Amino acid sequence: MKGESGPTGPPSAVPAALVAAGTFVPVKPGRAWGPVIESLVIPIGAILVALVLFGLFCAAQGQDPFKVYASIDRASFGSWFAFQNTLMRTAPLMLTALCTAIPARLGMVIIGNEGALVMGGIGAVLAGLAAASAPPLVVLVLMAGSGMLFGGLWITLCGVMRQYRGVNETISSLLLNYIAIAILNQLVNGLMKDPSSLNKPSSYPILEANMLGRITFGDFTMRVHWGLAYGLVACVVLWFLMQRTTFGFQARFIGGNPKAARLGGLPVNRISLIACFIAGGCAGLAGMVEVAAVHGRANDSLASGFGYAGILVAFVARFHALAVIPVALLLGGILASSGILQRTHHLPDSTSLVFQGLVFLVILFSDTLYGRFKLFNPS
Repeated sequence: MKGESGPTGPPSAVPAALVAAGTFVPVKPGRAWGPVIESLVIPIGAILVALVLFGLFCAAQGQDPFKVYASIDRASFGSWFAFQNTLMRTAPLMLTALCTAIPARLGMVIIGNEGALVMGGIGAVLAGLAAASAPPLVVLVLMAGSGMLFGGLWITLCGVMRQYRGVNETISSLLLNYIAIAILNQLVNGLMKDPSSLNKPSSYPILEANMLGRITFGDFTMRVHWGLAYGLVACVVLWFLMQRTTFGFQARFIGGNPKAARLGGLPVNRISLIACFIAGGCAGLAGMVEVAAVHGRANDSLASGFGYAGILVAFVARFHALAVIPVALLLGGILASSGILQRTHHLPDSTSLVFQGLVFLVILFSDTLYGRFKLFNPS
């Protein structure tokens, strides 16, 4: 993808045919920091531009932009209570962002995060209800495994259509979002419907003992559930997988030059499908977290937009698994502040979506700037 440096790594990890052909060119140590600095400066600059544009939007609504930003800061990070609200939204954002970030390293643009989250939630509920009588730890493991399996297979379907039928993965993953939501609505209004859920059709609830609890340190209990730990661990593990393993190097090589990777004998199709499954599994785990820690059952609240917001997080983080963590925290704070913007400044409830849209557009535009500054890419 644009802005991504070519694959680098130990010569032993490079197919011999590519070395012999001169396709693999090691990066000189003296130039290694240029792309790293560029990957930090451009996204930060893009966010600053988005802040200016959002300020103009607020001013057009008759509100002082600086007061609006102060309210966002107060509602997101201004107190321990507010910060915990932000963290609760950060957990699913990290997991859904990985659904886009991992395939992007192979040159695929997957935006089926919302659908994979919904399917993961369905899988988690099915496992939770089927194994309700088992010990709570066993139930949670089964729910997590089922959620990851459902989400992983859902995104793998996009990879199969791309690799074997030539279907554009961006379009197919987008359309699969709507199919997943339709399946959810059909199930909670039919086979899985709890007759007592009249106003909001839902599945039968998961037992309270099998719910994902809150993070506890001794006698201190946070309002934040353990889903936050799932997201942090997933980001660290996948960073290690993509940056420090042979699989990750091969995946990045495919993203840099898929034709050369095939000539070098790399199993492009297999690696691509594995990456899709891992990506979908992360979003499916986010669905499990939403079911087991927030809703306690499956209903239309599963499709709350965390999947779409995760796409923005992945793009701002430049598809880097560790960078997903601070970006998700920032966007989680913006989502947590949407209520105060409506109450205090009389702005529409969708104002936070306007800000997300501006950031996304500016980030997409900034993608054209990579490689154009000699300061970062000296010859």
